[in-house]
Amino acid sequence: MDYFLGFDVGTNSSKGTIINEKGEVLYTASVAHTFENPKPGYFEQDAEKIWWGDLCRLSRLLLAHDDLKKTAIAGVGVSALGCDVVPVDRNCVPLRKAILYGIDARGMEAASELAALCSIKEPFVSSDCAPKIYWLRKNEPEVWKQAAYFLTASSYLTAKLTGEYVIDDFLTSSFRPLYTAGGDFNRDPGVSFICRPNQLARPLKTTDTAGYISPEASRQTGIPAGVPVVTGTDDSAAEAISSGVVSCGDFMVQLGSTAFMIYCTSSPVNIPMLSSSRYLVPGIYSVDGGTNTAGNLTRWIRDNLFSDFAEAEKKGGENAYSLLAERAAGISPGSDGVIILPYFAGERVPINDPFAKGAIFGLLMNHSRDHIYRAALEAVAYSIDQFIALLREHKLPVSSLICTGGGSLNSTWMQIIADVSGCIVQKPQYSIGASYGDALISAIGSGAISDFQALKQIIKLEKSYSPDPDTYGIYKIRKQQFQKLYQDNKEFMHTLS
Repeated sequence: MDYFLGFDVGTNSSKGTIINEKGEVLYTASVAHTFENPKPGYFEQDAEKIWWGDLCRLSRLLLAHDDLKKTAIAGVGVSALGCDVVPVDRNCVPLRKAILYGIDARGMEAASELAALCSIKEPFVSSDCAPKIYWLRKNEPEVWKQAAYFLTASSYLTAKLTGEYVIDDFLTSSFRPLYTAGGDFNRDPGVSFICRPNQLARPLKTTDTAGYISPEASRQTGIPAGVPVVTGTDDSAAEAISSGVVSCGDFMVQLGSTAFMIYCTSSPVNIPMLSSSRYLVPGIYSVDGGTNTAGNLTRWIRDNLFSDFAEAEKKGGENAYSLLAERAAGISPGSDGVIILPYFAGERVPINDPFAKGAIFGLLMNHSRDHIYRAALEAVAYSIDQFIALLREHKLPVSSLICTGGGSLNSTWMQIIADVSGCIVQKPQYSIGASYGDALISAIGSGAISDFQALKQIIKLEKSYSPDPDTYGIYKIRKQQFQKLYQDNKEFMHTLS
């Protein structure tokens, strides 16, 4: 029987998964890491140490199982943080630390200037890669001049594995205007001042074979040389695949360090502040967007307000997040008047305000830290609901969603999302996430799984959360207060350094 490896590098951890040709999970492994926040609005990671280092560690952990025959490995798939930029030399050695996705807002410093130079009508957002490359040109010109390629994370990892510099159709949209809407290089001289076409990864389909494990990559990872590697993709797209989001109307909410939403359509849909691009599945498009916090916010609250829970867990006690979920369930919907603005790292969807600030509002003497934690869960749900509202405004029906990622293990959070949005929230059988999707994509690329639609028979949904009408009514008022709180304070936020 053939085996397929999937690897995903996220904001706070990386995961690896091995499946068989039937799509059944055999083994998983994960390693934790950190990111750097050298100044407000700047977020970075060491691509060589963290991205590539994690993949090598995970590969060796997975292949250490005695019952696995390395010669039976038939394919590898990778995904990673989308919309980041790492400049590399001709040997794929990073020239600086990677500039992360939409949580990093440095590109917005000259985004208006860049948009005017490129004659772009739709404003750039912090998840666009072109402003990050332009920032390098203006602020680190020597790095910009030395760069052989400007890569996103999945392109970097595939290059390290195979020596081939490729990017999938889904991710080319994050480099606008450097690729055309059809996914080819934009050879217009009017955008070549950002970077040249030959400094970009070659576009391929996600399931195309990009190359084969090189002897050097084999030495570092333990994967046999010559094993085919598919193009790879963004972590959120791979997570959507792992949840069976492959048909028009399918809708995923990924609750990881941030929240990311992908809604499948039959044709491109232009919604301001959201991205629309070709999806991984042939003939399907997606409308997508992300927040800047989700799990990062709950982690901040755990570390700063519930450090005793975290310490007890380290000593063998119960999982801190499980305890927090239980305590949040005991707080009334609406958190007895406490509202959080979750903009602790600025915000992408739907406000596109990299300079927004977080706030905890409405505190009284009778409130506890449990109220603050529940209010954080509700705040992320309000932001997700704003994305859903944009879909509905453009006549895209939403009655249910599939929730994935680490946050989906929190049943209190799942019920809050259902009650805030009025949608049925479903959870897939495997909550592994993107690395499982990467392995499935590799299996499709090899032909072991016939196509994406076949995943509907492989991926099962194990739990559902239905909205409570009375609680939905409470949240209808809170959502209005949440939006007003930001609108009334956004100008003041921008004066804070």
